[in-house]
Order: sequence, then C-alpha cells, then structure tokens
Amino acid sequence: MVLEQYIEDYLDNFENVEIARWNYPYGCIALGYKMIYEATKDERYLKPVKIFAERYVGEDGKIKGYDAGEQNVDLMSSGKLLIFLYKLTGEKRFLNGIEYVMENLRKQPRTKEGNFWHKNIYPNQVWLDGLYMVQPLYLEYEVLFNNGKNFDDIISQFKNVRKLMFDENKQLYYHGYDESREVYWADKKTGLSKSFWLRSIGWYVMALVDCYETMPADNEENRKLFKNQLIEIIEGLLLYQDKKTKLFYQVIDKADTAGNYLETSGSGMIAYAMMKGSRLLMIDKEKYFDMGQRILMAIESENMEADNGRFHVVNVCGSAGLGPFDDLRRDGTVEYYLSEPIKPDNYHGVAACVLAYGEWLKNKKN
Repeated sequence: MVLEQYIEDYLDNFENVEIARWNYPYGCIALGYKMIYEATKDERYLKPVKIFAERYVGEDGKIKGYDAGEQNVDLMSSGKLLIFLYKLTGEKRFLNGIEYVMENLRKQPRTKEGNFWHKNIYPNQVWLDGLYMVQPLYLEYEVLFNNGKNFDDIISQFKNVRKLMFDENKQLYYHGYDESREVYWADKKTGLSKSFWLRSIGWYVMALVDCYETMPADNEENRKLFKNQLIEIIEGLLLYQDKKTKLFYQVIDKADTAGNYLETSGSGMIAYAMMKGSRLLMIDKEKYFDMGQRILMAIESENMEADNGRFHVVNVCGSAGLGPFDDLRRDGTVEYYLSEPIKPDNYHGVAACVLAYGEWLKNKKN
C-alpha cells in the first residue's frame, strides 16, 4: 500500500519536522500514530506522540507556546494526547498539562446559546472546526475526572450547531456562525457564512464519532444524538460525492465550478468517520466501512504522487478560515475557498491520512 509507505516515511522523519509551537495539526498527526500503535502495539508509533509532548510540556504541566490570552480552541485539541500519555505512563506532568488545558477551557467565552467562541479574535463565532478541537477532549475529561457532570453542556453545544448551522435543503453544515451578525461574512438574518467547506464538515463528523466512542455505553440518549447526527450528515455528504473517484470537492456542492478540486484532507476525515462509525456500529458496518475504505484507496490512487522515490499527498487545502474583521479576503464565498493555496504534504492532509489509516487498521484488527 502506497499510503502505508508514506506513513512509515513520515514516521521516520517526524523528529525533523519543524513544529512552530504546540498546535492542533501536528497533534492530529500524532493522534493518528497513536491509533496505529493501538492497532498494532508496535511502540515505534509512539515516537510522534512522545516527541510532540516532550517538546512542549514542562514538568509543571505548563505548555510552551500556549498563549492563554488567545482564548483559542485550536490550542486545546492536542490535550487528548496528554490524556493518552497520562493513562499510558501515569506521569504527573501529563495530568498537570491536562488540567492546564482544562483551566483555559473553563474560561473560554461563550455565545448566548452556550457554545464556546472559536477564538478571541473571532468573538461570538462558532466554527464547525471548534467542535472537534474541544468536545472530544472535554468529554473524555468528564468521563475520567468529573463523573460526567457536564455531559449536558457538551450535548447542548452539538444541538445548537445542528439547530443553527445545518441547511435542511442542502443537507450540509455551514462553516461558521456569528451570533452577533456583525462580522462582514455573516448573513444579517441567520448569522451564517456563505458556503459549504469540505474540511470544516470533516472536522465535525470526526467529532461525532470520537464523542460517541467516549460517551459511556449506558448513556443511550446522548449516544443516540451523536449517532443520528452522523447518519444525517453522511447521507447529505453522499449526495455530493464524486461518482468516479469517490472523493469530495473542496467546496462540496459546487463540483462544476471552475477551479474546484477533489480535496484530500476533508475526504480523509470523512473516510475516518465512516470507518470508525461502522466499527462502533453507529452506521451499517458492511456498507460504510467499504465506503470509507474506498475513499482511502481513492486518496492513494488519485491524490498521491511520487517524486525521486518519495511519495507525497497532494490536493490539500493549505488553510482556510473566516475573517477576522480586518481580513476581508476570507469572506466565506466559493471564490475565497478556491483561492486558498493547495499545498502538497500540508499537515492537515497528512493528519487526515494517518488518522484514516489508523482507523482502517483498527477495523481490520476487529
């Protein structure tokens, strides 16, 4: 498998990968290798997890490069690595790191509906990305350390996103919502952004399956919410899946728009959610595992290239967002999402591929 070789090569070179600071993209890559470790029990795959944590987590649990003043949910996502490492090693510094992240989460501003702001520079805004960045961590913390006292808060935030950001006609979620309706990209009536960006929905479907896995099995009502939302959005996404390649477009519902392309990271995230959802029996196992596997195979055949004996993941959106107020370029239009640079081996694409491959291995193991 070409993808397997790519993942092995990336693992061998991980200690040389430049990581500017504690962040979510490389945290997601490390989480993918953690999944491969869980499937294989091969300790080589723990290297990225340990490198990432040891570079940034001090003995007192303080995290280098974590600027609490940003009030940035993206910085919280990699806290899941600290929970894994604490369970694996029992080291106090990882527990301290978990508490450091959670202390910041408790101070995170919220919308009036109760959802966490995405960042301080995005006031009153909820982005789909943020559900993945915060909720699986928040839920696992509640299960392990707080007896589930805040389950209702977590569930409420998913319910709000479904109520406010889901388009019944398109059967897709908008990328962002501004409660104040003040930012330039937001619709003055609905507060919604203008388009359906693939990777944002990819983050959301991964949040649904990760939270379902962590929610205690006897909490049937809350697990049912994650299951129903996953079924609904997967059915919506399949309306726009490219029939030939099985991949999905950068702007999901605009396949015929000039410049649109079959994007790797969001497609990989959907593959991950399908395969994990089938393993957890959220969705039909045979049908959706096969669909997810086909997407993963399509990434390998359509969106990987060789150069001088090394493989590369291509057709990855480098980055995209909404605003802030002083960045009028990031306006959430179709044209905007198609203007963002496409970057081979961009960490979002690497992360999606490693996560999806890790989930594929877990399914095969079971």
